[in-house]
Amino acid sequence: MFKGSIVALVTPFTDRGDIDYAALDGLVDFHLQQGTDGLVVAGTTGESAALSRPEWRDLVAAVIRRVNGAIPVLAGTGSAATSTAVEQTRQAGELGADGALVVTPYYNRPMQAGLAAHFTAVADASAIPVVLYNVPSRTAVDLLPATVEALARHPRIVGIKEAKRESGRVEDLLARCGPGFSVLSGDDPSCLAAMQVGASGVVSVAANVAPALMHELFALAAEQDEQAARRLDERLQPLFEVLAVETNPIPVKWALFEMGRVGPQIRLPLTPLEEAHRGPLRQCLETLGLIPA
Repeated sequence: MFKGSIVALVTPFTDRGDIDYAALDGLVDFHLQQGTDGLVVAGTTGESAALSRPEWRDLVAAVIRRVNGAIPVLAGTGSAATSTAVEQTRQAGELGADGALVVTPYYNRPMQAGLAAHFTAVADASAIPVVLYNVPSRTAVDLLPATVEALARHPRIVGIKEAKRESGRVEDLLARCGPGFSVLSGDDPSCLAAMQVGASGVVSVAANVAPALMHELFALAAEQDEQAARRLDERLQPLFEVLAVETNPIPVKWALFEMGRVGPQIRLPLTPLEEAHRGPLRQCLETLGLIPA
């Protein structure tokens, strides 16, 4: 179910700071038209940490309603508190999400035993498939492959979004967890390499602005057309680079603003893209044909 180019969807806001549901519907329609293979709503790129609980619920419900079963929707349900992650995962199932993307608990830095207990509690309470999410640069804790191997035995833990760029990590996860377990890259710059060794796809930031190209990259990797995949990846690397000049989702939201798809609003403590980065970002979008030159 969870494979291909899965976009880590941004959350658009109005001038008043509320969720912009009209822009959100437009984004969902854009992805359905452009070949995106799945959506993550209320994840890191969706500014989940800045959403209230009612906003989270309304946002997830709105995306599920707009998608209407066309592609899988993963709801970001992770939290530093296990009880909150359990409750949000239950709610995601009730709202009709196809799965829950559950990040490792941040700030409190649990040991591997704590991580195993956390994810087991979430999966035990869940009625929908659970995808683990490992992103040490955000959470200050690394979900190690041996722990993932143990968790993969749970019938509702079906995959992992692995955002740690480490040589051999994807291969290790695949060898430990078997072919029925989905390993998704969480790092655009290295996603082709991950897919070439067996990853099922990518949860992508860049796919917000270049969904058709990211879907094509996955398709070429799946077809094992290495030369064409490498050429496309080389075209996309400048986009990956410019979308990392400041903390995600600052650059990607500004890119979507340049494309006329969302407003420039972002929630504190994040701030809009610095002026110095706007020209290079605009140039990159023009080069890829994403906005008029």
